[in-house]
Amino acid sequence: MNTESLAAASSDYAAVRPTPRTHFGLVFLFLFSGAAALIYQICWQRLLFQSVGVDIESVTIIVSTFMLGLGVGSLAGGELVDRHPDGSLELFALIEIATAAFGVASPFLIRAVTTVTMNDSRIVIATADFGLLLIPTTLMGATLPILVAHVVRFYRNVGVTVGILYFANTLGAALGAGLTGFVALYYLGLTYTIYFAAALNVAVSAAVWFGLRKKHV
Repeated sequence: MNTESLAAASSDYAAVRPTPRTHFGLVFLFLFSGAAALIYQICWQRLLFQSVGVDIESVTIIVSTFMLGLGVGSLAGGELVDRHPDGSLELFALIEIATAAFGVASPFLIRAVTTVTMNDSRIVIATADFGLLLIPTTLMGATLPILVAHVVRFYRNVGVTVGILYFANTLGAALGAGLTGFVALYYLGLTYTIYFAAALNVAVSAAVWFGLRKKHV
C-alpha cells in the first residue's frame, strides 16, 4: 500500500472512522498476533534442527524466510486492502485464522518435508523448508498494511498509525519470545507450544470477526 492510498483511506472513508473502542481493541489484538508470530519462529527453528542441524543454516533459513515473507506479505496485504478498502477487518480476521490453520499443521508438514528430503543435499532441504515456511510468513506480513489502512482513519496520520501498530506488534513479539523460551517449551513441549500460538491466532480472529467487525462505524 502506497502513501497516496493511505491518505485516501484516511479521507475518503471518514464515514467509517473506527471508534476508540475498535481502535484500541485492534492495537491490543495486534500485540497477541505478534506474540504468536515469534512463538512460531522459535518453534519452527527448533523443528528445522531435525533436518539441517543446530547450526547457522537453520537460523539462516528461518530468519531469511521471515524477512522475505514479511516483505512479500506487506506488498500483498497493501494490494488486497487497496482493492477491498471496506473489508480490512474481515481480511485481517481471515488471515489470522489461515495462519492458525497452518500453525496447527506445521509440525506434521515440517517433519514430512524432513522425511522426504533427508537423503538430499542441504541446498534441497533448505529450499524445501524455505518454500514451506514462506506461506505463513507471507500471511503474517500482510496483516500490518491491512490494519494500517483501517486504523489510519482514526489517527488521520500515517506515521502515527504505523508507529503504534508496529510498537504493539513488536512488544507482543518480545513477550512471545520470552514466554516461549522461559515457560511454554518447558511446560508444554514443542508441538503444544505451536498449538498455543495457533490458539492465539484463533482468539484474535474471533475477537475481530465477532467483537469488532460490526462496531467500527
